[in-house]
Amino acid sequence: MENTRPMIAVVDDDPRLLESLGELLESAGFNPCCFRSAEHLLVHGLSDLDVLITDIGMPGIDGFELRDIIRKARPELPVFLVTGRHEIADQGRAQGISGFFRKPFDAPSLLSAIAEALRKSRNGG
Repeated sequence: MENTRPMIAVVDDDPRLLESLGELLESAGFNPCCFRSAEHLLVHGLSDLDVLITDIGMPGIDGFELRDIIRKARPELPVFLVTGRHEIADQGRAQGISGFFRKPFDAPSLLSAIAEALRKSRNGG
């Protein structure tokens, strides 16, 4: 049986956030796929993803670098950045994302933003 639930990749080096966000996405009807680093996501591959949610401040490849990699490989893929810090102060670095959320973020707002991004990507915009 084919899985028709949208696949949402979550990349964060905080295992508690991965667990809680995975549970939130699962309860909202999405198929979450959680990764503790950008490198783990890239090994998995990007072809089956519908949305990416990534932390900004991670060791190795950070969220901005991951966004740039995604932009080249899958420019249509909606990308959301999350952070507990103030990296977003440089608004120029936030270009090319579908949304930005500061931790702790409002779950209904995130789910609504994901649904809107999926709707836009399915409608070609």
